[in-house]
Amino acid sequence: MIEAIKAPIRRHWPRLRLRTILLLTFVFIAALPGVGALFLRVYENTLVRQTEAELVAQGAALAAAASADWPGSSGPSTPPREREEGDVAGGPLSTIDLRTSRILPERQPPALVFGEPAPVALAAASRIAPILDATARATLASIMLLDAEGRVLAGRDKGGSYRALPEVAAARAGHSVTVLRRNGSYHPRYPLEWLSRASSLRIHHARPVIVNGKVVAILLLSRSPRVLFRGLYEDRGKIAIGVAAIFAILVVLSGLLSRGILRPIEALSDATRSVARGGGAVPPAPSTAAIEIQALYADFAHMAEAIERRSRYLRDFAHAVSHEFKTPLAGICGVLELLDEHHDRMSESERRLFIANAGVDAERLAHLVTRLLDLARADMAEPGVTGAVDLASALHRVADACRSDSFSLDLDLPGTLPPIQVPAATIEAVVGSLIENSRQAGARVVSLSARAAAGRVILNISDDGPGIAPGDRERIFEPFFTSRRASGGTGLGLPIARSLLAASHATIELAESDRGAAFIISLPAM
Repeated sequence: MIEAIKAPIRRHWPRLRLRTILLLTFVFIAALPGVGALFLRVYENTLVRQTEAELVAQGAALAAAASADWPGSSGPSTPPREREEGDVAGGPLSTIDLRTSRILPERQPPALVFGEPAPVALAAASRIAPILDATARATLASIMLLDAEGRVLAGRDKGGSYRALPEVAAARAGHSVTVLRRNGSYHPRYPLEWLSRASSLRIHHARPVIVNGKVVAILLLSRSPRVLFRGLYEDRGKIAIGVAAIFAILVVLSGLLSRGILRPIEALSDATRSVARGGGAVPPAPSTAAIEIQALYADFAHMAEAIERRSRYLRDFAHAVSHEFKTPLAGICGVLELLDEHHDRMSESERRLFIANAGVDAERLAHLVTRLLDLARADMAEPGVTGAVDLASALHRVADACRSDSFSLDLDLPGTLPPIQVPAATIEAVVGSLIENSRQAGARVVSLSARAAAGRVILNISDDGPGIAPGDRERIFEPFFTSRRASGGTGLGLPIARSLLAASHATIELAESDRGAAFIISLPAM
């Protein structure tokens, strides 16, 4: 099922440049705040709370004015300092939220009541009413003054009672409260206005008027919140500046990414193609490139160098193989040609001699092929050990196999050596090959010693033979180089030994020696 969905996507997925992917990513990230503000109603909720804060501030100011102007008042009074919900250090704190606040039904018309309000309340209302009317015209809010029983003294619905409203009940108890109610008179005017949740709502705020510690009246304020689209239109300048700033930052970030990632990668791609064609080298990483890109440049340069070195090795190796094979092949071909052309004129002894020479050349070719296969296996060898190997035991086995009456081995091993991470078969093959080379060179004594040093085990092998000529010291690890060609040497023993050791992260090198030949083998310890 999943693969069936993925298949058409893979076929139609466009090839995109890295800069395009980064640009699309940045644009998407930049759009997230706007999308969140629109669909999570963050901005709209802010507008609603702003309207609530305005009503709270108006109610506080009007309540203070009414308290000061109330007959018998000793001055402005506020509710007991129980810290109102709409009050925080320095200003009002919103108490409603579009996501969590309960939305009450539309406010019903006031109930009819009989009797007249208290004369003191009527007198106070007559003085305060002009202030309420002026404030309502300026703020476009609906403002009513109710007496302590909930009857309307000033404003709309004068003479009715809102005693049954929960916000009025809270104000009669001395608490300010804000609620959300449906707005029955709302009619959409814009095509997309239905997206706004606050469009059909109205904010109602009730605040007590307290005189001499007693609730004598209630201010009931209501207003429709700023709708989302109107708020966006009114703040279009700020929003445009924010959008421009975001895209300016995107341009700057894109430039930084281009200099730090894209341009260096393109330059590296060009250099890689040049190296693949056999010319040029990987240039140094630009100083403005990211650290990872600079490391990538270094890795590519190292890889190009390794490939070039390997290519030179293969060219030299192919040349050496051609040269080594050419001589015996030429001898065999010459014998065949002579036998073909002069077979009748040759004596039996001459024919046997030529055939014997061809046999020697054929044996040399077979030996070369075998050693080349050994070298190939050594080059491709991988560590075949998962545990610790005792070097001393492996050396003792080699010594027991190589000792003879005319040839001796001296082992100088400390009582304790750390185990090594090289297969015992590799140690025995390498050390055995070195001992055989010493024997064929005329040495009579081979000395082996070992010591531990900084996570490695150093193995020294030396003999008392004629040694290696100074002019040959730099070439002894080259394939097919040998000073015993006449006696059948192939020149592949030391290259095979080095490849076997390299597979286990070990090394071998020629050491300085006053007499005979000396080698140092460095082995990784456990």
